[in-house]
Amino acid sequence: MVLPVLPNLCALTEIVLKQSSRLTALVFALIMAACSGGYESSDSSEAEQVGTIIDASQQLPLIELWQSETPAFGIFAPSDRPRRAPDGQFQAPVYSVDGGARLAANPLLDFVFLNLEPAWDLDAVLAIREGLSSAERVSDKALLVRIPPISKDGERAARERVHAALAAGADGIVMPHVRSEEEARLAVSFFEEVNADVWSPDNPNGTVLAMLMIEDPGALMQAVQIAEVPGYSVLACGIGSLSSALGDREAGEAGNQEVLAQAKRVGLPDMITANDEDVARRIEEGFLGLLMSGPGADQHIAVGRAAAGR
Repeated sequence: MVLPVLPNLCALTEIVLKQSSRLTALVFALIMAACSGGYESSDSSEAEQVGTIIDASQQLPLIELWQSETPAFGIFAPSDRPRRAPDGQFQAPVYSVDGGARLAANPLLDFVFLNLEPAWDLDAVLAIREGLSSAERVSDKALLVRIPPISKDGERAARERVHAALAAGADGIVMPHVRSEEEARLAVSFFEEVNADVWSPDNPNGTVLAMLMIEDPGALMQAVQIAEVPGYSVLACGIGSLSSALGDREAGEAGNQEVLAQAKRVGLPDMITANDEDVARRIEEGFLGLLMSGPGADQHIAVGRAAAGR
């Protein structure tokens, strides 16, 4: 079986020639392994098929912004088809190379947030990565991929998804619903296992982003301990999920502010969803990642960039 990151070796090689040195080095290693007879088992996991991460020395512009404590702006990668069909039925999202190319051409974006928490889809990572790399000038927008939580399908599945997404060209992985300090350490270990050069306060020259999300009451009670786990890049609160779990939006916002305080204390950026009505306030509060969605996303980002002096 041909490994998932090489569905068409020649086509992907052409893409890689436009890509960063990290991905170029990675795919070169995978090509060599494939040519030497590796990655043939049809029973092997995604992680085994993908291989080990090779990192570049060049940092993302997103990391450079956060190192200077400058707010950065991104968007949820939009599906190529509406959320609902004409008959009102929910439709699974579709992500394409063309969609990634459109995002690459948007000068307002610092990062693209691909939300695969509801349903893992490695092909979606590959498509958006290819699209971001298909512009005349290779996009410098960071691709952040949110995978399903560890608690959904278990440790092994989460590990394999982290490894596969990184190998497919993700610049960072978002781990939702981290429930405890122990689970935070487990999540960090997934990156260590493939020698991912994760940017963190202890590794300021790192090139890979690892983001942990606190979204549950039990995790909020361990916010101090989770914040102090070494080896990751971003700490954020899933305010919608937390508010729902607590049964109160005000309580969710209080939890959100607690996570922000802990992120600041340990020197980590925090990310929050925002729009044109609250983005200036979120920037003033100290959030460094502002995530927009929907057809008005560009307008929301423009307001935010003006508030941030960018």
